[in-house]
Formats: sequence, structure tokens, C-alpha cells
Amino acid sequence: MKKRAKSKQRILIVDDHPMMRQGLAQLINHQPDLVACGEADTAAQTLKLIAADKPNLVLAEISLPDRSGLELLSEIRARHPKLPVLVISMHDESLYAERVLRAGGRGYIMKREGGKMLMRAIRQVLGGRIYVSDKMTARILEIFSGHRTDLAQSPVERLSDREFEVFQMVGQGKGTREIAAHLHLSAKTVEVHRANIKRKLELKRGADLVRYAIRWTETQNPA
Repeated sequence: MKKRAKSKQRILIVDDHPMMRQGLAQLINHQPDLVACGEADTAAQTLKLIAADKPNLVLAEISLPDRSGLELLSEIRARHPKLPVLVISMHDESLYAERVLRAGGRGYIMKREGGKMLMRAIRQVLGGRIYVSDKMTARILEIFSGHRTDLAQSPVERLSDREFEVFQMVGQGKGTREIAAHLHLSAKTVEVHRANIKRKLELKRGADLVRYAIRWTETQNPA
């Protein structure tokens, strides 16, 4: 029995919702080859538990209260380059999956996909492969083959990862100083990002950006 327990792949669950963590842990612990070795609700706690619990895979939500999920992915890749991270999120993969892979994640699955697909994704990433949906796979292949033009992108997709983070926080109603504090940037740097976002989205005024970002955020948060 001890040998069998040791052979199980250890999964660290990262999500700021306790019920979601508990549900994922229960699902994982019912698998004969997997075990939930720990739970974290912030990026800082995640890094501590990775060092303490030595997981085989991190299963993480992209939205965390203390830090950008993309920043966490980059830091995990820098500190633990062999540790795979599978992102599980309610956010649409069309805007996030490509960014997650660029930041060092090994896969992206939406929460609505259900337990069976999640187990498939976990085992695929543990097996050394990348997991995204069939639809996203085709899209990524188009990008790398050079067949996708900028016209195929939504305006928001053209934002850099940092601009995208600022845009999200504008949509959450946060002001420049609050965004700067959260992202550990100067207010002046945030204003530069806001100016670049307006240019890329073809918006003239700051108020136009706020309205656009709030409307976009509402469409990304299903009721």
C-alpha cells in the first residue's frame, strides 16, 4: 500500500475559491494514480508549497488575488523549469491559452469542460505533452504556420501580456494608482500602458477605455 501511495502523481491545487479547491481535490483523490498534495489560494502561498510539497504538477487558476497568474507562471518556470503547470480557468481560452503557453504553462482547460476532460488534461501534461482543446490546437497551428492574419484577431488579443493585465484591472474598476500597487509598477508606467491600450483599441479618451474594458469584463464573467 505504501509503495502504491508513493507512486501516485502529486497535484498542487491553486484557486482562490475554497469550494473549487475542495471539489478539485476530491475529484483528484478518487483517481488511482493521482493525489492532491496541497492547496493554495495565492501566488505567494503557491511558491512556498511548491518548495515544501514537491508536486509533480501544479493545477492553477489564472486569476489570483495577490499577483497576476501569468507572472506566477513565469516565476515557476524560472525557479522550477521542469515542473509543469496546467491552468484551469473560467476565462475563455481564445484570449488566455496562448498567453499561458507563452508564459511557460503546459496546458489550458476551462472549468466548464468537466471532470473527465480535466483528468485527461492532467495525465496528458504529466506525460510531457501540452494540453489545449482541439479548437485551440487548430488555432495555434494557424499562428505558427503564418496563416493567421492580424485581421483574424480581436483588438484585445493584440495587447501585450502586461497591457492585457492593465486592461483587465481597468475593467474591474481599478484606478491607475491601485493598478500600479497591485502590479508593482509606477503610476507613470501604468499610464504609458493605458495610452498604448487606447491606441491599439482605437479609443480616444480614458473614459472610452474604461467603458470598453468594463463591457469586455462583463462578457468574460458568466453569471
